[in-house]
Amino acid sequence: MNEKELEKVFKACANKRRIAIIRYLKKEESAPVGEIASAIHLSFRSTSRHLRVLASSGILESEQKGLTIRYGISSARGRIINTIISLL
Repeated sequence: MNEKELEKVFKACANKRRIAIIRYLKKEESAPVGEIASAIHLSFRSTSRHLRVLASSGILESEQKGLTIRYGISSARGRIINTIISLL
């Protein structure tokens, strides 16, 4: 991972709502937006926005199943995220 990619990951993690999303997905492995929003007590719209930031940084990956999109921690970034969360 180069410095620019690493900077993008750290910026994406520099938000308490995104940290809550990451922690939730560490436990659940994957979940749809509505389930994540309910679990972290945030609106569907705001949760979607935070998920887009996390996905664009490569922290999360998404998978569409029918009409539902499920998000989970990217296997490529899992170790880095685990290290960051363990420091929090």
